[in-house]
Amino acid sequence: MSNLAVEPKTTSEKEMLDLAHRVGKLAEEEAQYAEKEANVSEKVIDLMKETGLTRMMLPQEYEGPKVSIRTFGKVVRTIATYNISAAWLAYLYPLHNMLPAYLPKEGQEEIINQGGLISDIFAAVGTAKKDGDGYRVSGTWNFVSGVNHSDWVGIGVKIQMPDGDRPEMCLPLVRTSEVKIVENWDTFGLRGSGSNQIVLEDVYVPMERIFRVEQSQKTRRPVESNYDASYPLYHVPMFPAFYFGFPEIALGGTERIISEFKRMTEKRVRLMDGVTESESPRSQRVLAEITTEFKAAEALMDKYIDLLEIYESDGEQTTAAEFFAIRTKIIKTCSEIALRVLLTLGGGALYKGGPIELFFRDILAVATHKTSLYEDSVAAYGQELFGFESGVRG
Repeated sequence: MSNLAVEPKTTSEKEMLDLAHRVGKLAEEEAQYAEKEANVSEKVIDLMKETGLTRMMLPQEYEGPKVSIRTFGKVVRTIATYNISAAWLAYLYPLHNMLPAYLPKEGQEEIINQGGLISDIFAAVGTAKKDGDGYRVSGTWNFVSGVNHSDWVGIGVKIQMPDGDRPEMCLPLVRTSEVKIVENWDTFGLRGSGSNQIVLEDVYVPMERIFRVEQSQKTRRPVESNYDASYPLYHVPMFPAFYFGFPEIALGGTERIISEFKRMTEKRVRLMDGVTESESPRSQRVLAEITTEFKAAEALMDKYIDLLEIYESDGEQTTAAEFFAIRTKIIKTCSEIALRVLLTLGGGALYKGGPIELFFRDILAVATHKTSLYEDSVAAYGQELFGFESGVRG
């Protein structure tokens, strides 16, 4: 795979967002390719690399641009206003590319210096057998977003470590050349994410390439004692931070749906009564309500990031279930706005390839991700509000 990654020349939010607009515009032009091929085009991936967006969450030690979580979210949301599948990958690649920051130094340098993209799947469905100083990993994993463009893939497996008293959740990072990719991604929405199946058969992984998830979740720090203390992801709860981009994606797509609704309604005349819709209380009411609902969802997103940023200084008070509930409420609101727009516009919005049809499908697909399931989140949050352990990780 080509390695076109270069370092951004600036860390300013404005320039990062300018880069996001460039990627988003190209992704919108390539949207029908992604729909047909169930994969974002190589052109879009190359531009993500060339702009440095895929490396924006690396620690400064590896010449990362020191982007805040808030700015990272704005970049992802900006791309989502053009194409949600591209935003999905523009979120996951820089997020996954920071995983080596939690590895021993040898593993960090091998993967980060190689410069390729990383995909992953946390579901611990694989098996691992001890072999010398490492482990041999086998298994089959579904929903591995962006794996076709990746040089590395992290795969979920429980491993009995030499210093552990039980099997623990780990993420061995293997070369994509060592796995079989089964292109089975043929879905209703998020088609361009290319979330295909992978199969590993007895692949050797050395210890320095095994990310000990539970250990990092507990400490929030890398295994190395000498690390960049200003790195934002070392000071937030791992999984709530790992999942925060999904509501940003939903917000970006919903922002586009609202703008398309306004554009399509302004000059629309209903045949049944000859009224221009922009002059009708019907559409005026819909636009007002979905706009205020959207602003409420935006405010929840700001609250979510606030809670991440103050997590340590606030005494780690925000629970995993609270993060889960806030995040899924945002996504639920976005999916409800998308549905209302579709039902208000009627049959004219159904044509395949149109912006309403495409963004509607993709927003609903975001809402089906296991970290976006509203009923699961409120059940867990309710348990915690009554003093019970929910067992969710974020």
